[in-house]
Amino acid sequence: MASLHESVRLPCGLVFPNRLAKAAMAESLAGSGNVPTPTLLEAYNQWGQGGWGALLTGNVQVDVDHLGTPRDVALHAEYTGKEGNEALVDNWSQYAKSCQQHGTPTIVQICHPGRQSLRFAGRRGLLAPPIAPSAIPLQMGDSLVQRLLSWLVFPPPREMTQGDIDRVTRQFVDAARLMADSGFSGIELHGAHGYLIDQFLNSKSNNRIDAYGGSAENRAKFVVDTIHAIRQVVPQTFAIGIKLNSADHNSSTFEDTMTQIRLLVEAGIDFLEVSGGSYENPTMMGPEKSQRTVAREAFFIEFATETRKRFPDLVLMLTGGFRTRAGAESALQQNACDVIGIGRPAAIEPKLPLVLLDENVPDEEAQLVLNRVPMPFLARLLALKGVGAGLESSFYAKQIRRLAMGLKTFLP
Repeated sequence: MASLHESVRLPCGLVFPNRLAKAAMAESLAGSGNVPTPTLLEAYNQWGQGGWGALLTGNVQVDVDHLGTPRDVALHAEYTGKEGNEALVDNWSQYAKSCQQHGTPTIVQICHPGRQSLRFAGRRGLLAPPIAPSAIPLQMGDSLVQRLLSWLVFPPPREMTQGDIDRVTRQFVDAARLMADSGFSGIELHGAHGYLIDQFLNSKSNNRIDAYGGSAENRAKFVVDTIHAIRQVVPQTFAIGIKLNSADHNSSTFEDTMTQIRLLVEAGIDFLEVSGGSYENPTMMGPEKSQRTVAREAFFIEFATETRKRFPDLVLMLTGGFRTRAGAESALQQNACDVIGIGRPAAIEPKLPLVLLDENVPDEEAQLVLNRVPMPFLARLLALKGVGAGLESSFYAKQIRRLAMGLKTFLP
C-alpha cells in the first residue's frame, strides 16, 4: 500500500513528491484589482516551503465580470498568447515562481461561479444577473426571510445562450493557456461546490432541453468540450484535473455521476479531486457524519472508494476532514485515494507536512484538530444555509493573510 512519503506520477508526467496536497481555499487577497498581489504571493511562498507534495491555489475566476467573492483573482480580458501580453504573463509568472521556487508543483484552480456570484462581486453591475445553465435561483432556505435574503445576495440567474456557453468555454481555455505560459504545473477545473461546471453536471440546476441538458452525457458536454479545447493549447506535460462533488448525489443519481466521471476519464483528465457541497448545501465545511466517517476523518471517503472500484487507474485526490497522520494513512491503506487534500489546517500551519511526514513525531502529535468557527446569534436565528460556510471561509482567509504577513495564526 502507498505511504504518505511516496511520490505520485500523473498521466501527463507531472510528479508530486509525496501524497499530501495543500487543497484550494479562498484567500481573498486579490484586492480591488482582482490580480495576484504581493501578499498572495507571499502566502504561497510560505506554503511552498512547507513540504507539500503539491499546492492547489484558490479560485482564479475566468471572467472578472462574474466573481464568487469580491477579492477573487480573475482574468480581465481575452488572452491571445505571450506575444503582446508580456506584462500579464510576467505578473502571473511571478505568482508561479512564488509557489514553485522551492520545488513544489502547483495546480491553479480555475472557476466560473455561475449563479453563485454574489450580487456585489464582479464588474457586471449590481442589477445585471449572473449566468447559469438554467434560470434556477439559489435557495438558501425555505422561509420568507431566507428566500428574501437569498434574492438579495444571489440575484436570479439568466439562462445561458449558446453564445454564452461558447464565450465561457473560451475563457476557461484562455485561463488554462495563461497558466501554462506562466509556468504553473497544471490547472484544476472547479466542478464542485455548486459553481458553474457543477451546475451543468447536476440535474437539480440544469433543466435544459438542448445538447447540454437532459441525460448525464448531455449535462457533461460543457466540461468535456472545455477539457478537449484546453488540451489543444497547453503542453502535453501540463496537468488537467477536475474537482467534483460527491455529497450532492443520492442513489438515484449515482450512476449518472459515474457516467460523467467515465466521460471525464475518456477526455483525458490527469486527476480527479473528490469533495462536496455547495452554498445551498455546504457539506465541504463539515457534513453530518456517521461514527464510521468520524473515525476515518474523511468526509467523502465512501464516494471515493466506489469511484476507485470503477476507475482503478484514475489518480484520485480526496479532500475534506483530514486532520491527523493516522487518518490520512488510513485512507491510503484503504486504497480510497492517491493524494490527501488538506485545506483549513494548512491555513493555520503552512508547514504541516513537515510534521506529518516526520517519523520521529509520534502519531498522537502528528495532527492539527480544528474547532468549528462560532456563528453569531443573528446568523443562528435566521438559519440561512451557507452562512456557516461563509464564516468558516472568512476566518481561514484571515489566517492566510496573517501567515503571509508573518503574523501568528490562531485556531477558532
